[in-house]
Amino acid sequence: MIESKQGFWKTLKDALLLNSSLYENARNTPQTRQLALSIVILSALSHALGSSVILIINLVSLPIAIAVLVLDILSIIAGYYFWTFTIWKIGQWLKPIDPTFGDLLSPIGFAYAPQVLNFLTLIPLLGRPIELILAVWSLLAAIVAVRQGLDISTTQAALICLVGWPLIQIAIGVLQVTEQQVIRFVRL
Repeated sequence: MIESKQGFWKTLKDALLLNSSLYENARNTPQTRQLALSIVILSALSHALGSSVILIINLVSLPIAIAVLVLDILSIIAGYYFWTFTIWKIGQWLKPIDPTFGDLLSPIGFAYAPQVLNFLTLIPLLGRPIELILAVWSLLAAIVAVRQGLDISTTQAALICLVGWPLIQIAIGVLQVTEQQVIRFVRL
């Protein structure tokens, strides 16, 4: 158990530092999918923590708050699978690749490591800038992951990642606006 905890924290640290060997060996290492999914879930919980404070400030009822938080968590996890899928499909189109969709889940999951710090968006007046910095940091991590995972150039990896990334950012923005509209509607 201690070894697995140390392995998780070391993996998280390497992912945050954009350690290319972590991303390169991700699909060849046992239990990496579980570690990657743990990072994505932790990222989703961190994002939900920020949302929960907004819900508390707005005095939203418990059932609505729970529904919004569950939606928030599920959207982060769905975004992870969607982004991995777009990267995989574009990678197949760009060059015949041998990694499968499953092989890319670990490196892209590790790219979500900066999102674990999403709870920092609670800092007044700095929340949105922090959120943007974390999103760009995750994009850079994904570029490293794709470059190493698909064995392609950095430019190609950046192009592949930039296709799905704006869609994810737009979806997050729409979700946040929807949450705000639900809060306003409930408070009326």
